[in-house]
Amino acid sequence: MDYDQICRSVLALDPKVRFAGICDETGETKYGGMREGMTSLLSPQESQKSNLQAVGRWGLRKSLTSKTGKGIYAMTEYEKLKRITIPLDDDHLLVVTTEVDADHGNIISNTLKLVKQ
Repeated sequence: MDYDQICRSVLALDPKVRFAGICDETGETKYGGMREGMTSLLSPQESQKSNLQAVGRWGLRKSLTSKTGKGIYAMTEYEKLKRITIPLDDDHLLVVTTEVDADHGNIISNTLKLVKQ
């Protein structure tokens, strides 16, 4: 899986996608980044902390997969953005942030198609 290409493709899906990045189990963004011209709402340290929290939540979800099935994605809406997380493998999580008024359903659907390719 070409992680850089996935991030570029997600950013190209919709102009309301602010960020597409892939982090590892430490929360560090290893691939991708902000859309050109956009300013991050979080510092690099805050972004890593936010990613690490998302990684931790996915770890908790995994503990229930025998009953619920494997998690496909999670989406949280905040006052200033939406954040979508998609597990790629045991060590990588795709994090996508969008504007609040973005069509997250369409972005999620198309992102899942990209990830499955």
